[in-house]
Amino acid sequence: MTDRLGPLAPEQLTAAQQAAAQAIIDGPRGALYGPFVPLLRSPELMESAQRMGEYLRYRSAIGTRLSEIAILVTAREWDQQVEWAIHAPIAERSGIEPGIVTAIAQRRKSPAMLVDEALVYDFCVELHRNKRVSDATYANALALFGEKGVVDLMGINGYYTFLAMVMNAAQTPAPASTAAPLPE
Repeated sequence: MTDRLGPLAPEQLTAAQQAAAQAIIDGPRGALYGPFVPLLRSPELMESAQRMGEYLRYRSAIGTRLSEIAILVTAREWDQQVEWAIHAPIAERSGIEPGIVTAIAQRRKSPAMLVDEALVYDFCVELHRNKRVSDATYANALALFGEKGVVDLMGINGYYTFLAMVMNAAQTPAPASTAAPLPE
C-alpha cells in the first residue's frame, strides 16, 4: 500500500499547518506522527482532534490503563496497524498484561482480565460490533465509572474510530514497534 497522505516537507507547510504541527510537537506527544501526518492537511481539524485526543488519552475519567484497553479494542475492530503499533506497548507499560494484549489482537476476551478491564472490553466490543451497548453492560459501566466515565469511554471509542478511519483511508504505514502487527 502506498501512503496517500505522507509527511509534508517543512517548506510546503502553510503558516496554519506550521502552527498546528508545532502545537503537537510542543505538547505531550512530542512529535508529529501517526494520524497527525494526514490530518495536517486540515490544520483546524487537526488542532481540534488533538485537543480532544489529549484529554481522552491523558486525562480521561477512566484513567490511562483502561483507556488503553479501549484504544486497543478500537484498533483491533478497525484493523488499524498504526494505533496498534503505538498503543500495544503503551498498554503494557500502563499495567495491561501482555496476554491480554495478545487476546485483544486475536479478537477475544482474556480470562486474565480484571473486572474493570473486562467491563471496558465488553463495552467497547458491544459498541463497535452492535453499534450500541446492552442495558446490562451500560448499567455495570455506570456503576463502576459514573456518568462522566461512561461518556469518556464512549468518547475514546469515537475518537480512535475517527483516527482509524483517517489512517485507513490515507493508508498510513505503521511505525516500527515492539508490538507484533495485528493478525489478518
